[in-house]
Amino acid sequence: MKLFRYIVAFPILWLISKLPFFLFYKMSDVFYFIVYHVVGYRKRTVWNNLQLVFPEKSDAEIKQIQRKYYSHMCDMFLEMIKSLTISEKQMKKRFVFTNAEVVHDLEKKNKSIIMLCSHYASWEWMTILGTQINLETYGVYQKIVNPYFDRLVKRIRAKFNAKLMTAGQTAGIIVNNQKNNVLGIYAMVSDQSPSWRRAKYWRDFMGIKSPVYTGAENLAKRYDLAVIYMKVKKIKRGYYEATLIPICEESTKAGAFEITDKYLNILEGQIRENPEFYLWTHRRWKHRNKQPAKFALVK
Repeated sequence: MKLFRYIVAFPILWLISKLPFFLFYKMSDVFYFIVYHVVGYRKRTVWNNLQLVFPEKSDAEIKQIQRKYYSHMCDMFLEMIKSLTISEKQMKKRFVFTNAEVVHDLEKKNKSIIMLCSHYASWEWMTILGTQINLETYGVYQKIVNPYFDRLVKRIRAKFNAKLMTAGQTAGIIVNNQKNNVLGIYAMVSDQSPSWRRAKYWRDFMGIKSPVYTGAENLAKRYDLAVIYMKVKKIKRGYYEATLIPICEESTKAGAFEITDKYLNILEGQIRENPEFYLWTHRRWKHRNKQPAKFALVK
């Protein structure tokens, strides 16, 4: 059945990816109408999230952000499909890294890097960085249940010199690379909500006390990795600009959760400036009323 689904779906996805961009985004407009007005996909979750973190905004303002978010979400979903056939030249034109020299400078210092990312603007096209640097490029991802689609996603990423690894594989790959003197850059989307029972750190995120993910900081300190943040800005439809912000070069010298705090503070600034580009369909603050574990630090 999984193979059958792949055989049926792949030609459709491929044809969509081959559409010229002006038709491609017309399709996104149609998709938006269906998702937002007809299906109403997770509209209540989005509305509740926006009301929770923006109590000062009127219902009309929340509604406007919600509409813009769904339009952007549909664009981004289809842009994932576009990755099937988009060329390197076109990708570099549409997802521009403004200062890749940040990575080059750390490479000269023989430093491997954790690149913190977030569910903001676009994170699917960041793999183009692998064509602009010398470090081995990795991205942490959630393994897809359907093995045929899982292989497809890996093949798409490999097109731009990026390799995928699960969270459980990350430490082993870092250790293996260090043993073989291979410098790597490890991209990690780190703004998700961790298990509240195991969370070591709770802090305000968008004004709401919540458990936060600290795995990236733990890895950086354990293996002495530099940390940067990929700050993405949506310039216009289908065009993004990424700026690499140094967070910490000597992670072993950073204070407790200092790296995590710097990362989340930057992200929060982005969200407040242009909230429509954040991922609001996930229940990011679902654990806000839970009792932190006794071993957790609550800020």
